[in-house]
Amino acid sequence: MLRVTVWNEGRHEQTDEQVRRIYPEGIHGCIASFLKQDPSLSVRTACFDEAEHGLSEEVLKDTDVLVYWSHMLQEEFSDAVARRAQEQVLAGMGLVALHSAHYSKLMRLLMGTTMTLRWRHGDRERLFVTSPSHPIAAGLPPFFELPQEEMYGEYFDIPKPDDVVFTGWFAGGEVFRSGCTFQRGKGRIFYFQPGHEEYPIYHDHNIQQVIRNAVYWAGGCCPQATTGPQLREVFENRMVDPPLEKLSK
Repeated sequence: MLRVTVWNEGRHEQTDEQVRRIYPEGIHGCIASFLKQDPSLSVRTACFDEAEHGLSEEVLKDTDVLVYWSHMLQEEFSDAVARRAQEQVLAGMGLVALHSAHYSKLMRLLMGTTMTLRWRHGDRERLFVTSPSHPIAAGLPPFFELPQEEMYGEYFDIPKPDDVVFTGWFAGGEVFRSGCTFQRGKGRIFYFQPGHEEYPIYHDHNIQQVIRNAVYWAGGCCPQATTGPQLREVFENRMVDPPLEKLSK
């Protein structure tokens, strides 16, 4: 059984009524709830305001995969706890970093770059599977859409990924490496861009499938879902008529 810790700052849900309506149990509660439906996962949650941000040495050593969401408290996060989590990843703990966690102290320590990007609020996003044989893409269609999401655009200052599993396209024309894998020490890392707190991203069944797959992959296991028909469709030459953009309107 994989031991999963879902970490979230937990502040937006306290200070923003819109976020509280979307995630009454917190972003961490939402993610934990769908992960707990899998009997092969043992899931706990932790938040910023807990002692040691809920990531004590004992908790981290009892965690196979850390699912991590952060945003407004990046610089207030303890340097010591960030280094502690970094050491656990290097020792083999998996990490699934979500949305604005790209700029967390933990990700900057692990990646060694600025992790900066371009952004704006409120745009439609289409996510394409660009590595369909990767376990994180298991059970997903060739592409899926989010009606509203925060636009993240290139250039994204990250090291060269091992795989780009998803590429995002936004209605404003921007593209983004939205799902990237890395190896640091013995630890597997997956960064996944969707997840702005003002939109119900983590209620989307495709997003949930991605995160579930990523937890298994980061923990060194294979997800249960299979890609089957989706892979066959992707690997065929196909004329798309009319264009996807016309189909989506």
